[in-house]
Amino acid sequence: MTDLLDREEPADDRPVAHVDRTLEELIPRFLERRREDVATIESLVGSGDFETIQSMGHSIKGSGGGYGFDPITDYGAEIEAAARECDGAATIVAARRMRAYIDVVKVVFVDE
Repeated sequence: MTDLLDREEPADDRPVAHVDRTLEELIPRFLERRREDVATIESLVGSGDFETIQSMGHSIKGSGGGYGFDPITDYGAEIEAAARECDGAATIVAARRMRAYIDVVKVVFVDE
């Protein structure tokens, strides 16, 4: 019988964001605001307000990397591009992919 202590733990395949420790207090609110953005974007697609969505995507694109979340920057760019094309389905897919990332990302605070 194999000793339980000898078994390896399953690999954690969640994405990891290495974030400067000085931002630690800001991160929960930053991520919550991005979740709120997804709900807003979904609502705006419903009303056809792609101009506002494009602006939001641009802002999201500009904020992600500054907080250590490069994928959020990428999702913001996708949202912005889809909104520019008035492609509601692609806009929602990009927004939901961002939310899915936020829901699973493992945040590791580092000393810079």
